[in-house]
Amino acid sequence: MSFTTLADFRTILNDMPVADETARTGAEARNGQLTKPPGALGRLEDLAIWYAGWRGDEKPALEAPQIIVFAGNHGVCAQGVSAFPAEVTAQMVMNFLHGGAAINQLAKAYGAKMDVHALSLETPTADFTTDAAMTEDEVVAALLAGWEAVDPQADLLVTGEMGIGNTTAAAAIAAALFGGDAATWTGRGTGVDDAGLAIKTRVVADGLARHADLLEDPLQVLRCLGGRELAAMAGAIARARSLCIPVILDGFICSAAASVLEMTVTGALDHAVAGHVSAESAHGVILKNIGKEPLLALDMRLGEGSGAALAIGVLKGAIACHSGMSTFAEAGVAAG
Repeated sequence: MSFTTLADFRTILNDMPVADETARTGAEARNGQLTKPPGALGRLEDLAIWYAGWRGDEKPALEAPQIIVFAGNHGVCAQGVSAFPAEVTAQMVMNFLHGGAAINQLAKAYGAKMDVHALSLETPTADFTTDAAMTEDEVVAALLAGWEAVDPQADLLVTGEMGIGNTTAAAAIAAALFGGDAATWTGRGTGVDDAGLAIKTRVVADGLARHADLLEDPLQVLRCLGGRELAAMAGAIARARSLCIPVILDGFICSAAASVLEMTVTGALDHAVAGHVSAESAHGVILKNIGKEPLLALDMRLGEGSGAALAIGVLKGAIACHSGMSTFAEAGVAAG
């Protein structure tokens, strides 16, 4: 299964597998027999049942999580939208590869395989205030890079990103998908001051106006306003769905990229949960729009997949309890 055009990709999104109802029902029945009061583990119970359905196993294990960090550069940085220069993207990629970033530590802590994909860093996307960020060939190549990066043997996927300027792209995508003015969606990102925030807000508004005639189509939103790393995250999340691999979504940028899938085909993110709600002001609004309740709220705003990686621990705990606990019958405990 692959694609060469956005039309092909749309067709694939419309023909994705769904959760295994037999496994989900079996997991629900098992949950009702475990040695605990009904509902005592709260959302952990729902998480385990959700995971079981997507893995097709009423008593699943989580043993092979994969974290993929995608990096891309943005032409819109020339407008002064970030507190950091674009060279930082490549420098951080080297830090990832050398194991020195926060996401490396979290991957180790939760036993995740971590992969890093730098996407044409020497060729930033176009400035979306003057042209579409990507041609169709470019956005399809980025979607494919994400699609092909997913390990079919993984049993959980987290996607992260690095790209100076990408909160600007994410804000523009969110505004195009969900409506509202640029100011509603534009935050401080890496920490711009008031003047920088005003520039970002203007740039997002200019991008929305420049591409207004194409923004009814979420895939064109991604092409015109996004970045290679956002498209790659969307491609990877879609590939995970095709393989029935559950996904934990990261922060504002990841959620904006994932929203393109959900707004293209309703239910495209049924295999995904939100790992956290970040300190980027509009992230929680995106999550409400796509119907995702975050697992964590720790005021994080790092990106890299870090909030989602931390939530691997929550999901591991949910599955360990679900699959490892004894039932009342097994333990010889009266069910009451």
